[in-house]
Amino acid sequence: MAGADEEELGALLRERSLERAATRAIEIYGAELYGFLVHLLGDESAADEVWAQTVEDLWRGLPTFSARCSVRTWLYVLARHAAARYRRTPFHRAARRAGDSKLDGLVDRARSRTQPWQRTEIKDRLRDLRASLDDEARCLLALRLDRGMSWQEIARVTLGVEAPEPRALARESDRLRKRFQLLKEDLRARARASGLLDEDP
Repeated sequence: MAGADEEELGALLRERSLERAATRAIEIYGAELYGFLVHLLGDESAADEVWAQTVEDLWRGLPTFSARCSVRTWLYVLARHAAARYRRTPFHRAARRAGDSKLDGLVDRARSRTQPWQRTEIKDRLRDLRASLDDEARCLLALRLDRGMSWQEIARVTLGVEAPEPRALARESDRLRKRFQLLKEDLRARARASGLLDEDP
């Protein structure tokens, strides 16, 4: 499915049908990206603002997108950059839009299609456990576990560039893989300590 989506987006970009490509990218990946931002920021109102900025960045950046990675990966790069800018802002402005009513509707539709976070008590406690992690750890869990990204895709997102130098990409992939292993062990220990997992026999 993702391959077919990327092929469709690639064809639209080659045709320079940028408005259609932006619309389809938001239709395909919008709910997924908005959910990622909710996980990353831990707050739906913050995610609303950052999501709107991500769409604006997509709209502005699409004419120069060189397709050295998938559109999906590039959107995660944009979302992380938008989140970082949001956190650096001393006061947060009201959510901005790309100025296109059609895109505004897609922004809102992606948000409404996102599944609510998990509601049961145990799932709420797991969510709180994840929220206690640092930004990189939350991002890593969301991209690897929730989104099923490859280590190279995640490395592109964390490096924040569309086409990093191959050795830098390999080093970052290795670093992330090791960090993920340590993170899993830490989370397992925390979950046991808080009664979310049974003790090992």
